[in-house]
Amino acid sequence: MERIKEALQRARQERGTAGFSFGSAPRPGSLPGPDTKDSLGQIAYTTTRTVEVARATLREKRIVSGFDPCGFTEVFKILSTQVSHALRGHHWSTLAVTSPWEREGKTLVAINLAISLAMEFQQTVLLVDADLRQPRVRDYFGLEPGLGLSDYLMSGTPIEQLLIEPGIGRFVVLPGGKPQLHSSEMLGWRKMSQLVEELKARYASRIVVFDLPPLLAAADVLAFAPNVEAALLVVEAGKTQRDDVRRAAELLSSTHLIGTVLNKSDEPVVSVYGHS
Repeated sequence: MERIKEALQRARQERGTAGFSFGSAPRPGSLPGPDTKDSLGQIAYTTTRTVEVARATLREKRIVSGFDPCGFTEVFKILSTQVSHALRGHHWSTLAVTSPWEREGKTLVAINLAISLAMEFQQTVLLVDADLRQPRVRDYFGLEPGLGLSDYLMSGTPIEQLLIEPGIGRFVVLPGGKPQLHSSEMLGWRKMSQLVEELKARYASRIVVFDLPPLLAAADVLAFAPNVEAALLVVEAGKTQRDDVRRAAELLSSTHLIGTVLNKSDEPVVSVYGHS
């Protein structure tokens, strides 16, 4: 535990990044036309497929929108506020979430961060499952296997046929699709770069969060990182080694590492007023 804290402190000092920590979690063609807002600021999705996900499913998977306000949800509010300030301060709208190795909690962090950003601020958030080797975002929402980003890249399936709105205001998901062995090549394609640019430009108030593969397991992040403006590194308390944190930070030199998240910490989760 002491080693990871030292590594995170060193990374923050060397790169000027902020650190975040929260309690333990289990392991686990053309774009659509403009969305419309009603008088309450809610988004009315006209082309995006809506799939209502049961609150019980969200809670079971530890997704914040399945919980009443509590320490767990409050931590992600704090994280989303800090991330939003970092992005808005530089006029950035794209964020990559990754980790040094597998099963350190990056996908769950990406999902909860994206939802918290959508819930707390007047902006829309698109979560893209760009872990094409092992796409898992769909599983967290209890969705059946189906088409996704890989189908857009491989066969040109229109994006509007791939997006899913899971019943959470201002939040949309682009699933990963079928697992791909040549994922690093696909993420480095010009077609992928063009898609990122179009996703950024389509809505001025949109933040795009990409769930990427682990940095040290494959070349995927290296191929894709130049497309995004900022990155968040998820590390696991008591598991991720100091040298791995340092190496991961070095590999992210092509983008801006704005922070680290210490996942599965044994430190107490913060409490929110009026709730335990």
